[in-house]
Amino acid sequence: MLDLRPVFFVVGLMVAALGIAMFAPMVVDLAYEDRSWRTFAISAILTTLLGAVLALANYTPKPDLRARGAFLLTVLSWMALSGFAALPFLMEPVKMSFTDAIFEATSGITTTGATVLTGLDDMPKGILLWRAILQWIGGVGIIVTAMAILPMLKVGGMQLFRLESSDMGEKILPKAASLAAGIGGIYVVLTLCCGLSYMATGMSGFDAACHAMTTLATGGYSTSDASMGGFMDDGADLVGIAFMLAGGMPFGIYLLIATRGDWRAPFQDSQVRAFIGIMAALIAVITLYLWANSELTNSSALRLAAFNVVSIVTGTGFATADYNSWGPFAVAAFFVFMFIGGCAGSTACSIKIFRYQVALSALKAYLFKMPRKSAVTPMRYAGRPLPESVVYSVLSYFFLFFMTFAAVAITLSFLGLDPMTAWSGAGSAVANVGPGLGDIIGPSGTYQDLPNSAKWVLLSAMIVGRLEIVTALVILTPAFWRA
Repeated sequence: MLDLRPVFFVVGLMVAALGIAMFAPMVVDLAYEDRSWRTFAISAILTTLLGAVLALANYTPKPDLRARGAFLLTVLSWMALSGFAALPFLMEPVKMSFTDAIFEATSGITTTGATVLTGLDDMPKGILLWRAILQWIGGVGIIVTAMAILPMLKVGGMQLFRLESSDMGEKILPKAASLAAGIGGIYVVLTLCCGLSYMATGMSGFDAACHAMTTLATGGYSTSDASMGGFMDDGADLVGIAFMLAGGMPFGIYLLIATRGDWRAPFQDSQVRAFIGIMAALIAVITLYLWANSELTNSSALRLAAFNVVSIVTGTGFATADYNSWGPFAVAAFFVFMFIGGCAGSTACSIKIFRYQVALSALKAYLFKMPRKSAVTPMRYAGRPLPESVVYSVLSYFFLFFMTFAAVAITLSFLGLDPMTAWSGAGSAVANVGPGLGDIIGPSGTYQDLPNSAKWVLLSAMIVGRLEIVTALVILTPAFWRA
């Protein structure tokens, strides 16, 4: 029988930690003498107390969390954090509807970056900081999930990235705790470096801190309605490119560098090489297109192409221009870019590079063997043989990803959204990118005008997409609940 105590114990701790984080925007509002500090004081106390009660009620000295419990913990924790994170949005000064508050919080914690808010430039600092904190928490959360939990659960081929050999019966919590400590330190250092770099371009300390958190988390929430376009005059977009790429890299590489001094690790990783190569190629294509179809100078075209391509591929969602106005080719290209993603074990979203590499290896082996029935065609990844279970897991993920995307898009169309909004919105939500295409939810728009039913579909898709599809769907199967 599934023991739920360790699950609720950890969820309670996470909720309590989220409550403690709410005190930060409260302090900022107090410093700026904004009355909205009361909103965060109430939310922080309520969230911390409820989280602590849940944890204490399910306390166990040695929590033993195994595979089924890990599936449930992963889903429940993201849902619980999204729900409690919405509390400040329900009260003054923004006083959003319940649907909009849940949408904004879910988009933040999943680092999707889709927003229903406007007037950011005049909004209280506490709310802006809270949005950034949500994305920062979600970014480090997905790294720990991808490196410590998903490999153990063999989700979507993530078993390729186990840090050491283990079986399904191994306890998961100790490994997650030790990984979280190492990753957390690296995450903080990179965030500080990003913030200082933004300040060097002329950003205020507050704007730099908020953008540093959302850049490294590849989240995309900004403190301005103009997104990063409002800060690019002094080179903030160049800093953004560098740290979005850093967020899209596998954090296991950073751990190797920090713990072993192995500076060659990034160059020896086939996934990293492919990621950088793909980025360079896509930037070159869009730059050449802009050169040929606009009056932009060479440097301006390269700069706009580089920032917006990196932003969409990594799922950050910042924008320095409305690429909807660049013509049909650019619109189609950015739609495709949504489905690429960064590296496994990064804060980036979507399908991710390694899955394309595994699928390509399987396709090559299949095509080679077709005319040679007796040929032995081993599949390989990064020079190592690929077990059939990994290939099966990756191909199943592709199937489920695009089936989920299609189901969400068709549902949105049924709810009355036009084709551009429905299909790009579905892709953006499932891939956790943020902006869609078109006049409504494009890079210069928001999700505010969508019907509430569409927002619930989209926020559900955000959670499912962030949990690598399989993790969310497996707990809906009857077999999962059988003793």
